[in-house]
Amino acid sequence: MNNKKKTAVIIAAAGTGKRMGSSIPKQYLKIGGEPILLKSVRAFCDNKEIDWIVVVTNGDYIQACLEMKDRYGLDKIQAVIEGGEERQDSVYRAIVEIDRLCPEIEYVLVHDGARPFVRQETINAVLEAAEEKGAAVACVPVKDSIRQEKDGESANLPRQRLYAVQTPQGFQKEILRKAYEQAFADGYYGTDDATLAERIGQSVALVRGTYDNIKITTREDMPMESRVGTGFDVHQLKEGLPLVLGGVKIPFEKGLLGHSDADVLVHALMDALLGAAALGDIGRHFPDTDPQYRGISSMELLRRVKGLLDKNGWRVGNVDITLMAQRPKIKSLIGDMTDNLSKTLDLETCRINIKGTTTERLGFVGREEGIAAQAVCLLYR
Repeated sequence: MNNKKKTAVIIAAAGTGKRMGSSIPKQYLKIGGEPILLKSVRAFCDNKEIDWIVVVTNGDYIQACLEMKDRYGLDKIQAVIEGGEERQDSVYRAIVEIDRLCPEIEYVLVHDGARPFVRQETINAVLEAAEEKGAAVACVPVKDSIRQEKDGESANLPRQRLYAVQTPQGFQKEILRKAYEQAFADGYYGTDDATLAERIGQSVALVRGTYDNIKITTREDMPMESRVGTGFDVHQLKEGLPLVLGGVKIPFEKGLLGHSDADVLVHALMDALLGAAALGDIGRHFPDTDPQYRGISSMELLRRVKGLLDKNGWRVGNVDITLMAQRPKIKSLIGDMTDNLSKTLDLETCRINIKGTTTERLGFVGREEGIAAQAVCLLYR
């Protein structure tokens, strides 16, 4: 590649993300703790062939984008502008901005802000092909069989010659500008930039992309974030108190001492869930100094913890709980405990495991002075 030729990138990030069903545009959702848009932009900031970046975003998020630029040192971003009604309108606004602010730009790449996994080799290959051919797109061979529907009938299309088109798409700037101007003159709206270039007679080179360079459009496209949490709790056994474990009231001469109903099994589980979500612990949310929690059912507290998980987008994958008690034996009660947790967490029983063990009469558990519980959970979102 000729390093003397100045290259700009247009990041198309003005969509509202209706298909994602999110309260914020999809490009501002986070993957691995970072906004999708940040990952998309950073790929081009890290490429030495790129001189200039224009981000086109939703008007309500211009300030957020500028703050992201400053926070992460994205110095190649030279302009953040408001997008138009359609993607085509947004990209054209960026072309006009490039002509106005940096007319010496010779090549332009257009990239979807919701494609955060683009690789450096793809960027370089598209730019090199654009310099050689005038226009180029990243694409991958179609893996699935494709059928075309017409008038209620369908026919198979030979996939050997079919490609799924991605971004970046690269162009000589003048070719891209003319393609857009002609499309608007004709009242034509295309699905991508290469289609507009083809309409003015420009051939488009195909550059092999990568299958992981997906465009995040729906929730199914979001890679799952998973976390593991652990919880541990101990309560003292005392004569004459009710004994509740896993939401099941158990006939026994002793019960557990605590501010709530002292369900040690559920307490350990709640701490595991809160820990995995980085939401603190039960002492923070339900302090034993607060009279409103005196005698409260731990299953009710678990329901509230589930609400906190829901609010933060977390779902429970599975839970595994070990109850440590010399007595009583819980084997016959595990089914009822599992059902209680299943209903409260909205989790299949096959994802819940409860087991009991003793300490071979060692320690406070072995002396029947208390009961302990340990829990492990997996969360995902």
